[in-house]
Amino acid sequence: MAEPGRRWDLVVFDWDGTLMDSTAQIVEAARRAIAELGLPPREEAQVKEIIGLGLKESWHRLFPELAGEDHFGAFVESYRGHFFSSELHVARPFERVDAMLEGLRRGGYGLAVATGKSRRGLDRDFERTGLGRLFCGSRTADETRSKPEPDMLLELLEATGVPASRAVMVGDTEWDLEMARRAGVASVGVGWGAHSMERLRRLESLACFEVLDELWDWLQGRQPEARQGAG
Repeated sequence: MAEPGRRWDLVVFDWDGTLMDSTAQIVEAARRAIAELGLPPREEAQVKEIIGLGLKESWHRLFPELAGEDHFGAFVESYRGHFFSSELHVARPFERVDAMLEGLRRGGYGLAVATGKSRRGLDRDFERTGLGRLFCGSRTADETRSKPEPDMLLELLEATGVPASRAVMVGDTEWDLEMARRAGVASVGVGWGAHSMERLRRLESLACFEVLDELWDWLQGRQPEARQGAG
């Protein structure tokens, strides 16, 4: 069991797969776009591998053999069309995410988001879920360099005036934890998103959790309790 966390001035969350139950929607939208455009097929695991990166970085990792060809724009258009299609499950926050965020805010924690989504996509989710009001800052992949580069975190630290030693990054992918390492920020992995707990535990993080309430306890400096269920 991980030791309780200390008091943090800023908790930065990844969005998709960490706060939002959107991994399946992302995978299905990407695979439908690939099939629609007649691109080389990719397995579910290959798509999950790139979740959290910006769209351009995702494209290059999915199709390195097509890096010099002009398919990227068509892929983005098709992906977005499928992602917002009524045929797909519409992503919602994981159970109790809203309660956790509300509780942290009431406790005086600063909250922010660093995500591979576009600004347009994140703002749409903020409005649809009503969670945007809880965050003091956010950065998206179309505003600065994509994860795992440290820019999102460094810009959030500068904007909020919080030193790196007083901030922690929470994410479900290797890209989140590596971004934190490069920014000199502590990190915590969560196992209910895109990358496996085994993979996250190999990285330099303070803790990894499989249950959201354990994360909540730890962020507040309490010893996580044994609980049932996942994120």
